[in-house]
Amino acid sequence: MKTVLTDNVKTAAAFVRDGGTVAFPTETVYGLGANVFDEAAVAKIFEAKQRPADNPLIAHVAAVEQIGELATEITENTEKFVERFFPGPLTVVLRKTDRVPSLATAGLGTIGVRMPRGEVARQFLTACGVPVAAPSANLSGRPSPTTWQAVLEDLDGRIDCILRGEPTEIGLESTVVDCTGDVPVLLRAGAVSLDELRAVVPETRVASSGEPEESRSPGLKHRHYTPNAEVRLVSDTVPAADCKDAAWIGTGVDPDSGFALLKVCASVEEYAAAVFEFFRECDRRGIRVIYCQTVAESGIGAALMDRLRRARL
Repeated sequence: MKTVLTDNVKTAAAFVRDGGTVAFPTETVYGLGANVFDEAAVAKIFEAKQRPADNPLIAHVAAVEQIGELATEITENTEKFVERFFPGPLTVVLRKTDRVPSLATAGLGTIGVRMPRGEVARQFLTACGVPVAAPSANLSGRPSPTTWQAVLEDLDGRIDCILRGEPTEIGLESTVVDCTGDVPVLLRAGAVSLDELRAVVPETRVASSGEPEESRSPGLKHRHYTPNAEVRLVSDTVPAADCKDAAWIGTGVDPDSGFALLKVCASVEEYAAAVFEFFRECDRRGIRVIYCQTVAESGIGAALMDRLRRARL
């Protein structure tokens, strides 16, 4: 298979309408999309990514009206979250319609739905004319792609098309909240924080470890975000002897510390946006250890720490 590179949303959308797979930019990470109602097309996503079949996908919509094609019920809490956070980096988990193939939901009776806010993503999804199932556009287990070049690294020759865009704004996957019950349950941390969710629905709670609802969110069950290098979490300094052939990313460190690769970020938001591409650059350079500075687990810091912990498993 030859992977087509294009900047044209209509060219890319034509592949989806024809049952193909397209990587496209969103504000979170690049996604690998296919028509959510086409089971054969959805199967191509799993094959290209080498993704475990028990890891559900998220459906991306261009308009709120499309949610009704995917979900049997839009609860009052869902309506509140949609009004406040759509379009944006929030996924709501709802009861699925029979039209959604079970392959897309890992056999579950629920489907995650979100509306990206990036202009290219919105134009692409509108041109597709159908909701698009899309996990991150990388080989399973690898750091999520935040540039189209990273997608090409992993999936060249494995997918039909890459819609080229700018590097992603947020750099971490969407927040996922289960809205199927009376009380919303935060399943995966992202740019929309627990405090922001509670400002809309105060009862929102965090899923307990091992809770059955966790299976309704991607990114929680298998190894994810992992570079070839060993990831070590540190609070501040690293002994000079450990810096050789190692890398550092964080919000502060001595620039003369002797690391082979160094990324000092001006904010936690910049750290989150940069971390996956930094992991990939470390792999390109054969770095053996990556030291990642820990941050306060508030706002997007909670999502960043979640990804860093999963990356070192």
